[in-house]
Amino acid sequence: MSDLPYPRVLIKVSGEALMGPEPFGLHPPTVTRKGSTADHMGMLATVMNCLALEQAVEAAGEPARTMSAIPMPTVCEPYARQPAMRHLRRGRIVLLAGGTGNPYFTTDTGAVLRAAELSCDAVLKATNVDGVYTADPKLDPNARRYDRLTHDQALAYDLKVMDAAAFALAREAALPIIVFSIREPGAIVAAAKGEGHVTVVAP
Repeated sequence: MSDLPYPRVLIKVSGEALMGPEPFGLHPPTVTRKGSTADHMGMLATVMNCLALEQAVEAAGEPARTMSAIPMPTVCEPYARQPAMRHLRRGRIVLLAGGTGNPYFTTDTGAVLRAAELSCDAVLKATNVDGVYTADPKLDPNARRYDRLTHDQALAYDLKVMDAAAFALAREAALPIIVFSIREPGAIVAAAKGEGHVTVVAP
């Protein structure tokens, strides 16, 4: 796969993109979550998602390892850069859980941070929409889709597909961000090839 434009990628999957038709989890009006408690709950949820993905990836015949920024060694490996790089060199898919391990930082920021640390060539952001729009296309029928943007434009236009800190970090690391819909068959492979129905955010 060395002919790919992005040989090593970090795929950031939004939590809602993994949901099926059934509503699961706590009812927000019933349970009030604030500040760091809410963030820690969200980070723990990413560990559960990664463990489920690890099982699915290995069932498909590919070796995978879950690594968490929140140490829980009886469940999965704690994240550290060098062990993660060893897994990658050995051909394993590394599933990164727990965000940055700190509250008040989004999983978007965590994804870009890990991509920079692990010398990735791009961040592939899998969502429920097929790219970046001027507004939420589910709410605004006049929303226009971008094929390509710079990091500076994404920040200036205050686009909500990723938070500002993630875009700023990607700009500093010169990391392209490819936004695509996970609902389209073959979308991940197409995005890694630089093809498909995507929006590219790049320097």
